[in-house]
Amino acid sequence: MLLYTHRSGMAALELKNSVWLDRPKYEAAETHYQEVIAKRHSGLRIEGSPAPVTNISSELEKACHAIKQTLKTQTPASSTADVEGRVSKLEKENAELKVALQALETRIASLEGKKPEQAVKTPEAPKQAPPKQETAKQAPPKQETAKQAADDENFDLFGSEDEEETAAAQELRQKRLDDYAKKKATKPALVPKSTIILEVKPWDDETNMDEIEEKVRSIHADGLVWGWSKKVPHCYGIFKLQINCVVEDDKVGTDFLEESITAFDSHVQSVDIIAFNKI
Repeated sequence: MLLYTHRSGMAALELKNSVWLDRPKYEAAETHYQEVIAKRHSGLRIEGSPAPVTNISSELEKACHAIKQTLKTQTPASSTADVEGRVSKLEKENAELKVALQALETRIASLEGKKPEQAVKTPEAPKQAPPKQETAKQAPPKQETAKQAADDENFDLFGSEDEEETAAAQELRQKRLDDYAKKKATKPALVPKSTIILEVKPWDDETNMDEIEEKVRSIHADGLVWGWSKKVPHCYGIFKLQINCVVEDDKVGTDFLEESITAFDSHVQSVDIIAFNKI
């Protein structure tokens, strides 16, 4: 019985030493400490705690307001310089306008025949009498211009001063016309000519092409001149003759050439004109 009582007392003592009975108190104290630290650094208000002494957002608003007020009250140096430049420019223009106004007042006064001071005091409309006098004075130049115009109309640009010079000029002109007419009469008239290339084809490959050329060149006529010639391959070993000639259009025609060449029917099969150009 005593042994059991001793053992139960030892177990209770060990249980008391191993169990943390005051843990909730320490955790509440630690939580309160962390809340106080967070409140001081962030400015936030925690439920169940008094409001913070300083608010960061309100401080920022105050700083922005102060900056805006400073910017409104201060004017930059560049804008001040611009305003001064504009003011000086306006003063200069004002002085120029005053000078121009004085000049106009003086001119108006001179036209009215009054002093400048009187012109300023009595702003009446200028009289039209002086301009009428000026127009009356300017009338004689119009008459002079009319005389000059009449003289210009009577002036003959191509006229001569003497009748003798006029006769000599007419005689020289007539002589030149006669010389031109003589030269034109003696000058030979242009004869229209043409160059023609004829193509002469034989019957077969046994036909002598040299004989064909001799027969073609034997054709003579007034206004016909034969030129170069050459042999060109045709087909199947057969050659054809191409020959050039110059003719006067009024004397020799293409029909005459074709009829004259085809008359050699023992050698010539056909004649074609492959080129015809005016000279």
